[in-house]
Amino acid sequence: MTVPSTMPPTMKAAVLVEQRQPLALAEIRMPERLEVGQVLVRIHYSGICGSQLGEIDGVKGPDRFLPHLLGHEGSGTVVAIGAGVRHVRPDDKVVLHWRKGEGIEAAPADYQWDGRKVNAGWVTTFNDWAIVSENRVTAIPADADLEVAALLGCAVTTGFGVVTNNARVTIGESVVVFGAGGVGLNIVQAAAMSSAYPVIAVDLFDNRLDLARRMGATHVVNARTEDAPARLAEILGAAGPDVFIDNTGNPEIIQLGYRITKPQGRVVLVGVPKKGANIDIYSLPLHFGKVLTGSHGGEAIPQQDIPRYEALFRHGRLLLRELITHRFPLAEINTAIAAMRDGSAAGRCLIQM
Repeated sequence: MTVPSTMPPTMKAAVLVEQRQPLALAEIRMPERLEVGQVLVRIHYSGICGSQLGEIDGVKGPDRFLPHLLGHEGSGTVVAIGAGVRHVRPDDKVVLHWRKGEGIEAAPADYQWDGRKVNAGWVTTFNDWAIVSENRVTAIPADADLEVAALLGCAVTTGFGVVTNNARVTIGESVVVFGAGGVGLNIVQAAAMSSAYPVIAVDLFDNRLDLARRMGATHVVNARTEDAPARLAEILGAAGPDVFIDNTGNPEIIQLGYRITKPQGRVVLVGVPKKGANIDIYSLPLHFGKVLTGSHGGEAIPQQDIPRYEALFRHGRLLLRELITHRFPLAEINTAIAAMRDGSAAGRCLIQM
């Protein structure tokens, strides 16, 4: 075990104290030592995923773990490792991710704030230091671009995994991507790299749709200003798409996708509906080849996928820097979240520590 000689006594963090309220910026007391399987990471960058907005908004219902830390994609440097850790070493540059990777799933760290426990899962990134499980960090080359690397923790691996693992898109298939946020833009890029055609991005904001075109969308539809179902029918004809991918979690959009896909088409759900917001479908087509399925992070395998995508970016085959449209310090994380909500942030917002 490597014991840090200068374990920071505190860290700066954005804490979810109350649902549907801004995050609280706080000094959180760190544990005195690392436990088995834990890794101390100095965070450099964190992305903000739509999942965190869902946590703040309580889309899954009341939160039993308040107050707690947030964030599940980021990049950093390993400072120290606990007993049993074998897959990363001090000074390694790493991607932090929520999907399980190699190594130990350690107990979450014991953080304290004003005399009370602050809960944390196996990884958090809305903080300038983090104690995470070994299986939530994956080493990358020492000279990797750490801004882009943060996106490999979720946005990229989820987006590409949805296309390759869930939808299994093949050459020439038509793909509709409803919702062109951070994950949706990577879905668009992955579909384009798979030689799908057409690749149609649908969103409410023109700035996101402009970025979707850069990622490879052949057509874009603004569902705020256009009749989206009519426009999709115009582009695709009566047959509909081979693949419909929903990132919104809106039951009406899920039902639209299910209705318009081809008889042997696939509908992949990335966005999660609010608790109690159920869908209403006629299930008979499922018996004759239509597929309706959910995605769990694109079924990504971090230790395999992160090095592959980092190498593709390094060799100019992935457009990832273009996805980063805004950068904020941790002190302005609530401003960043507001920019995601109102659509002024076209791509991924990065929090720079």
